[in-house]
Amino acid sequence: MKESEIRSNYLKKINELKKHNKLYFEDSSPIISDKDYDKIKKDILNLEKKFSFLKNDSSPSVSLGYTPSKNFIKSKHRVKMLSLSNAFDAEDLENFEKKIFNYLNKKIALDYSVEPKIDGISASLTYKNGSLIMGTSRGDGTTGEVITENLKTIKDIPQKITSKDFPNDIDIRGEVFIKRSEFDKLKNDFANPRNAASGSLRQKNPNETKKIPLNFVAYTYGYFKSGQIRKQSDFLNSLQRWGFKTNEHNKILNSIDDLINFHKKFEKERFDLEYDVDGLVYKINSLELQKRLGFTANSPRWAIAHKFSADSAFSQIIDINIQVGRTGALTPVARIKPVNIGGVVVSNATLHNEDEIIRKDIRLHDTVKIERAGDVIPHVISVDLKKRKKSSKKFVFPKKCPCGFDTTKEFNKVTKKFDAVRRCPDRGFECEKMAVEKIKHFISKEALNIDGLGKKVVEKFWDLKLIRFPQDIFNLDYTQISKLEGWGNLSVSNLKFSIDQSKKVSLDKFLYSIGIRHIGIENAKLLAEYTKSISNFLNFIKNKKINEFLNIDGIGDTQINSLKKFFENKSNYKIIEKLSSILNISDLKLNKNGKLLNNSFMFTGKLSNMSRAEAKSLIEENSGSVVSSVNKKLKYLIIGDKPTNRKVEQAKELGIKILSEKEWLNLLN
Repeated sequence: MKESEIRSNYLKKINELKKHNKLYFEDSSPIISDKDYDKIKKDILNLEKKFSFLKNDSSPSVSLGYTPSKNFIKSKHRVKMLSLSNAFDAEDLENFEKKIFNYLNKKIALDYSVEPKIDGISASLTYKNGSLIMGTSRGDGTTGEVITENLKTIKDIPQKITSKDFPNDIDIRGEVFIKRSEFDKLKNDFANPRNAASGSLRQKNPNETKKIPLNFVAYTYGYFKSGQIRKQSDFLNSLQRWGFKTNEHNKILNSIDDLINFHKKFEKERFDLEYDVDGLVYKINSLELQKRLGFTANSPRWAIAHKFSADSAFSQIIDINIQVGRTGALTPVARIKPVNIGGVVVSNATLHNEDEIIRKDIRLHDTVKIERAGDVIPHVISVDLKKRKKSSKKFVFPKKCPCGFDTTKEFNKVTKKFDAVRRCPDRGFECEKMAVEKIKHFISKEALNIDGLGKKVVEKFWDLKLIRFPQDIFNLDYTQISKLEGWGNLSVSNLKFSIDQSKKVSLDKFLYSIGIRHIGIENAKLLAEYTKSISNFLNFIKNKKINEFLNIDGIGDTQINSLKKFFENKSNYKIIEKLSSILNISDLKLNKNGKLLNNSFMFTGKLSNMSRAEAKSLIEENSGSVVSSVNKKLKYLIIGDKPTNRKVEQAKELGIKILSEKEWLNLLN
């Protein structure tokens, strides 16, 4: 990948992080889960580690949060409120401990203070001579918002502490949160418990904050000048004695194995808690060791957050609907009672297919476990049979598509079984459900990328009969659209501009936009490279030469059969023909002066100096072509380590020249 592409990818992730930081820290309205957010951060840090030329002030290696709101007075933390590094598996924990030993230059026995990571809002409380004088939010880690009066409304926060051993000057840090039972009363006003806590703390009027049942659990200190306390566990005990609440699940463990086993056990039990947790925090228990280990730019060396592998929750199925995709696949979707999973309110969960429903015996009104892991669509894991009513009946999967066509299950010649997915036969745009999804795919980002014409707009235009085929997009009645609710002159003008801009499209993107099953972005590129222009592609189809695409390395029987099936329907061909007359589909311009011009190559066996993909790219850059089968059109067979004997014998029989990897590279000097 070129340096410019690496920088572009890096900046894209930085901007994505900035967007979610604003939503999370300032707007209190995150739209992704903590797990997804952590992945973006991890991707950025990995890129910086791999490429030393990458650097940005908004990187998580430099920035710790989001600039505090202008609505509140700001205050600089006396000791930074740093974020924690994340661990997701045993290897991450082993590396965490290894780094500690490397830093100390010796291996020692370690005690870990283990504390549940409550999903709430961090706050810092400053006490002088026993009185609470200021409370601040985390902010960007360096500077926070002064929200003292709002924090004083929380009953768990003592405003005056009389214990004789309480420090004269200390910052107590902890988490503000709302219990699940209390959130149920507020769920119409907030997306999830964390949003409710954040929104309440940022009220300008403390009397409004007082109406919300906020809780506070203390877990550490910031500024503190006492040498009397030696361990984190002792400090937690002191917090309780001083009148603060600490977590009842705090404990001390002594090895990585103990941490992993406790994490597994706690992950299963966390849904029984009365508050949301998104992991466990492990801290070196010795405060003296903590001081020695110190901090990196944005996190302590002596602590790490062990996140949960997947987010899940229980809910009840209200209804089961059938959705039809652009390729005709019928997907059952459970409409469930809305439930918060990892900071996202989930109301739909996929049931995958008919076989899955039968295997898991999923029924209407069942109580089910829903999982949302990473970017995966929420899906049903299992049924809680103890809560099933005796009157429940098995779900009967419909044999007809909602459009009325009979559905089928394709027979897989490889597995000798029928596919699990039931499909509506592709009759072009006759099935309305498929037609709408095909148009959505046509305008998607990876395809024509028409800004302002999103999925909801497509559905609305379909209902109004403004669109029936992809080509209708380029002949919209803008006068009629301007009269619709929510559409003004500016939005209509922007839409027209976006549609006009989309008319110029590359051949590979156009072939992808058509929405042929099994022809994704990469396969569309392969077809574009082989056919070079839309007119050539249409000629291959018109003259029934689809089998010639088997010469393309990466195109197999699956793609060939899919192409044949798609073009059996003459309306599909006519639509593409019509679009090719409307759009400016750019031909693929390849180097025609390369050293390998008019030469075709095929590889067998493993190359020692480069990947197959890099070798293919080298050939194409030098005007050559790569094929996937041994035939008379092949000029050179390049053999690497452990070649396929059959291919070598076929090449010899046809008189095809056989080259070693070194001999092939010599052709390129």
